[in-house]
Amino acid sequence: MKEGPKFRELLDGLFEGVYYVDLHRRVRFWSKGAERITGYSAREVVGSKCSDNILVHVDGSGKNLCCSACPLIETMRSGGHHQAADIFLHHKDGHRVPVSVSVSKIRDARGNPAGAVEIFRKTVEDSFSAEYVAGLRKAAMIDFLTGLPNRRHIEEKLAASIELLKRHGTSFAVFFIDLDHFKKINDTYGHAMGDRVIKMVAGTLKANTRAYNLVGRWGGEEFVAIVNHTSGENARLFAGKLCALVGNSFLNHEGKLIRVTVTLGAALAEKGDTLQSLLGRADRALYEGKRSGRNCVVFEGKIVKPR
Repeated sequence: MKEGPKFRELLDGLFEGVYYVDLHRRVRFWSKGAERITGYSAREVVGSKCSDNILVHVDGSGKNLCCSACPLIETMRSGGHHQAADIFLHHKDGHRVPVSVSVSKIRDARGNPAGAVEIFRKTVEDSFSAEYVAGLRKAAMIDFLTGLPNRRHIEEKLAASIELLKRHGTSFAVFFIDLDHFKKINDTYGHAMGDRVIKMVAGTLKANTRAYNLVGRWGGEEFVAIVNHTSGENARLFAGKLCALVGNSFLNHEGKLIRVTVTLGAALAEKGDTLQSLLGRADRALYEGKRSGRNCVVFEGKIVKPR
C-alpha cells in the first residue's frame, strides 16, 4: 500500500491509532495516534512484524492472541473484509491497555490482497484528569513513583464509601493486590528495575480501572482498589481480569522479558463494616492466596487462578 504526504498527514491527525501490515504481517505504517496510545515510536515499529513482542494482544483472560485469534490474522485469512474486537495491547512501559480494534483488508489497484489495516482506540480513558492529579499532588495524596493515590487518600475514600453504604446502600468491594516474589526482582535486577516493575503494574491497574472506581498504592509492592456499584460476581470477575492482565504485562530488559504476577484478596463491603473490619477481611483473603501458591484471586473463601 502506497501513500503520499497528504495521506500520512490525514492518518497522523486521527485521535485513534492506525497501522497497516503487508501480507507477511510486517508493519509498513505507524501513526502518531498509535505512538501516543502504545508508547512505541514509528521508528521502533515500522519494519517489524506485529507479533514481535510489541503489542502482543491478549484477551480478558490473558490469552495471547497473536498466534491464534488475532483479529488482524483472521481478517487476512478469512473470506470477510472486516473484524472488530475488544482486546488488551502491551504498552512500551509494560502495562496492559484496553483497546477496541477494527481491522479491514487492503487490496492493491488490481484488487489483489495487499495486507490489512487496524484502527484502535482506548476503551477506558485515564481515571484521573490532569486537574485532578494536580489537586492530589497539592494535597500530598499521591504516590510520586506511580502517580496513583497514596494510602492516605485511599483511606479517606474508603471511609466515604462506607458512609455511603450505611446511608444509601451503595455497594462496593475492596481489593488488596500484592506483587508475588517482588524481593527476587530487586535482588536479581536491582531496585531501579523494581521501581519500573511497580510502575508497570500500576499502569495496568490504572488503565483498566474506570473513573468512578479507584486504585492506589498502599505501600511497597501492595495496591488497593475500590470498586463501586458492584455485586459479588462482578467483583470476582473484575478481580480475575486484573490478575490475568498484570500476569501478561512485561518489561523488555536487555532482551529478557521481566514478568510479575499478583495475588489479590477481595472483600465485599457490608453495612456493619468499619474501615478496619473491611480491610481486615480483604487482607486475610490476600494471605490465604499467598499460602495457596500465589497468582490467584481469593474472594468469599473461594480461590480462583487466572486461566
